[in-house]
Amino acid sequence: MDGEREPETESPARRNPGGSGRTGGRSGSGVAPRGTVGLLRLAAFLVRRPRPRDRRLPVIWLSGRGGPAALRVLRERLDAPPRRRVPHAWAEAGRPDGALPVLPLLNGLRAALSVQTFGGDRLWFRHFGLLTWLLEQDVSELDSDAVPGELVRRLRQRLVEEPAAAHETAGQLGALYHLVWQLVRKVVPAALFRIAVSGRIPGVGRQYRWFMRQHYLAPAQSGTFPALAERLTAGARHGEDPDQLNRLLVHAFLEDLRRAYARPPWRVRGWRRTAYPVALILGGRSGDAGEMLLGLLNDVRDETGRWDPLLAVYATERPTPVAGSGPHTTVRLADLDPGGAEEEWRKWEEQLDRRRHARADRAWFLLVRTPPRGDGEPAGGPSGITAPAPPWFARRTLAVGVCLALLAPGAVWAGRWLGGPDCLHAPFSGQVSVRAMGGECVGHSDDSSFKFNDQPGQENLRRVQERIFEQNREARDIWERSGRRRPYVTLVYLGTLTGRSTKQNEEAYAAEREELEGLAVAQYQGVQEPPSNYGAPLLRVVVANAGFQMRYADAAVSMIADLAREESDAPVAGVIGLVESRRSTAEALKRLNRAGLPAIAPTLSGDRMDRNSKLYLQMAAPNRDQAEMIAAYARGVLRVRDVRVYYTHGERSSLEEDYYVSTLLDGLRDSLGGELLDGEPSFFGSGDDLSRECGYPGMLFFAGRWSEFNGFLQALRTSCGNNPPRQLVADDSVNRYMANPELRKGAPGTVPLTYVSKAALSTCEALETRVRRQRDEAADRFLRSVREEGLLSPPRCLGRGDADDRVGERVGLAYDSAGMLLRAVETLVARVRAPGQPWDPHAINPAAVHAEVLHQNYVNPYYGATGSTVYGTTGKGEPTDKRISLLRVEKISDRTTPPVEVFHCGAVRKGDDPACARARDGHR
Repeated sequence: MDGEREPETESPARRNPGGSGRTGGRSGSGVAPRGTVGLLRLAAFLVRRPRPRDRRLPVIWLSGRGGPAALRVLRERLDAPPRRRVPHAWAEAGRPDGALPVLPLLNGLRAALSVQTFGGDRLWFRHFGLLTWLLEQDVSELDSDAVPGELVRRLRQRLVEEPAAAHETAGQLGALYHLVWQLVRKVVPAALFRIAVSGRIPGVGRQYRWFMRQHYLAPAQSGTFPALAERLTAGARHGEDPDQLNRLLVHAFLEDLRRAYARPPWRVRGWRRTAYPVALILGGRSGDAGEMLLGLLNDVRDETGRWDPLLAVYATERPTPVAGSGPHTTVRLADLDPGGAEEEWRKWEEQLDRRRHARADRAWFLLVRTPPRGDGEPAGGPSGITAPAPPWFARRTLAVGVCLALLAPGAVWAGRWLGGPDCLHAPFSGQVSVRAMGGECVGHSDDSSFKFNDQPGQENLRRVQERIFEQNREARDIWERSGRRRPYVTLVYLGTLTGRSTKQNEEAYAAEREELEGLAVAQYQGVQEPPSNYGAPLLRVVVANAGFQMRYADAAVSMIADLAREESDAPVAGVIGLVESRRSTAEALKRLNRAGLPAIAPTLSGDRMDRNSKLYLQMAAPNRDQAEMIAAYARGVLRVRDVRVYYTHGERSSLEEDYYVSTLLDGLRDSLGGELLDGEPSFFGSGDDLSRECGYPGMLFFAGRWSEFNGFLQALRTSCGNNPPRQLVADDSVNRYMANPELRKGAPGTVPLTYVSKAALSTCEALETRVRRQRDEAADRFLRSVREEGLLSPPRCLGRGDADDRVGERVGLAYDSAGMLLRAVETLVARVRAPGQPWDPHAINPAAVHAEVLHQNYVNPYYGATGSTVYGTTGKGEPTDKRISLLRVEKISDRTTPPVEVFHCGAVRKGDDPACARARDGHR
């Protein structure tokens, strides 16, 4: 009996299919078909829009002989309220006709929903209207060379003549903006229109930009919107896939509803829409246009992954279940009370994601079987289905008062959006979000309109940011030229870029500058790949500042999480940096973990930092490995009898907050033991007397922060003069001091220093040795990049013999951090995407990238500028047997002579002997 219908007496609904008047028949006689009461209660629940989050709406299929009558009753209840009516449209589905069978049905729904008879703001179908207009154009009779110009002329003429587009622009951007738009358009119409069509100017040409960014019909193959528009015209679209055209129609229709129902804080209209629009579709025989439309709704929702506010209700007399897999069937609607309706919807939603993951072709369907029309029940349920009243702040009567009340807060908000008086930046230039906190600019930037730290002496820090932002623009251009095929991702560098007390013209952020240089090198290598290498990822780097000692990490991570949630062609794949192992850093890791963002730390080494995030990975050896190396060096090389340890924890901090120092001290106690450790570690404070260390024959180990190391050296010079301790050794934090030429100028000239290095393999001398002796491809690629003119300022490893010629260890560590993530992105995309297909930013997510890094670690650990990085099988984020070294300089103040490796532990490659050994030639 599927597809057969009984003859009916013509009703007012049939005589006026597009209207909204009352219907006659059984529904108005006090007796309704069985199940209608439950259907009305279910519909009344579903159309009410909740706050603050929207609910996902099913595609309701009413089957059985009572379906059409139940649909008419539902229409009557939607028509009944005199005020605050629910937007709804009635359409009757006919037989599919032509290549676009759903177009007449969508046009009917659009016409009914656009009429301003529902007591609220009008619904505008800007994208759908432009699409249908293009489908009606026929330029086949014109010469092919004249088609682009003629189509552009018609588009401009349509923009001038169509009031709907003008009203929509005014509604979204404001009356003043619309007035200026109209005046300027009359002065320079052609140029301004081409700017709008390009979609490159924020706020202008949004509908054209949307068509080029959605994925149906592969718009990237056209390159420009006019070229895509030409493909849609009547004479040119015969070669296009009809299924893709139909999906684009549905997608554009839903996009207009999405935008109408958006609730950004600056637009009250979305908050006034308190009821979802309803499409009532009366079906006919099997395979009618209504059935096709429902299938397309299901597919478009699955393929785009985007929410839309449409509640579609389709009724047919066919008693058989709908074809396809996965619909959830709801029965006994007559027994549903309002609470039961919500419970029924929750059961459907609980199964929705499972059905979608199983790729069920009817995942969004809610199948309702109605009893035969002959069995009736007293009419009941809601007498009229109404739209709830809007919230108080969205009511028209309060508009003037709200606008006046918002003037002052609006000015404050605008100042905050622009960074405040201390952090101003140019608006509409890249993705910049900064705010002034404690006298520092906290937030992120991917554009030269805002660079962190404008203090004197920090020119190198600003210069590398400028280079990164320049490469951001270059990476975007290359991605466009590749037909948007290459993977395109974002890495966020989160560091401490402000807040330190500095001398005049002192480069106090050399370590952060080095890490940014490492990211710039990784970014540069992707830019240098040919655009046709569709598998090589392109990298956008966002620079973020968490303030002094990461004190404002919560605010910075919150802004990064907001950035990651935004729709972007270059989704965030991970966060690199984090700078120091402190309590504030641990809290930042916890927040990043909650946001689902992997955190890659080039230099963090505080033990057990990975406990704060399941998505944490570090590139450097943990502190316990450093402590064991110090003990091995003291016993096996220096052969000293005892070791004295001094520590600091930085200004405005404490030992409990400084995880780096506290865990290093714990490791030294364990590794040195009572036989070597000479008493408990001593805290060093500014001005302390160190006379007891003069001529000390054992090892004097500095286990504090680099910021106090200069004071420690000055105290040794003041206390000991020409009789310093014989063996002065320092932890890896002192690398920051050694990278600061201004601080090293005043160091005692007679004191040699041995200090820990986490990346001695990436110094110029070590890189050249690896290339010369081992033909190391990873070292060669990194070495050639840092020598490149115009990348780092100045280029490195050219043999000049000065301090500016050297590569700091953090350059290699940050470079490897980015390289490890990019390798994971490349292999992950290769598995989920067919060769040559356009890049889909939804193809990957940060958690999947982290999982891919660990998967590759088991198969083929990452090998880069700093050697191999191998993680254990337990899934922890600390590397095992990571190469770590001791470097020695004979004079700390000598900035031209490179340090020499004297001792090392760990393996260069997986499988090497990780035992500690004295270095043979300074760069083993």
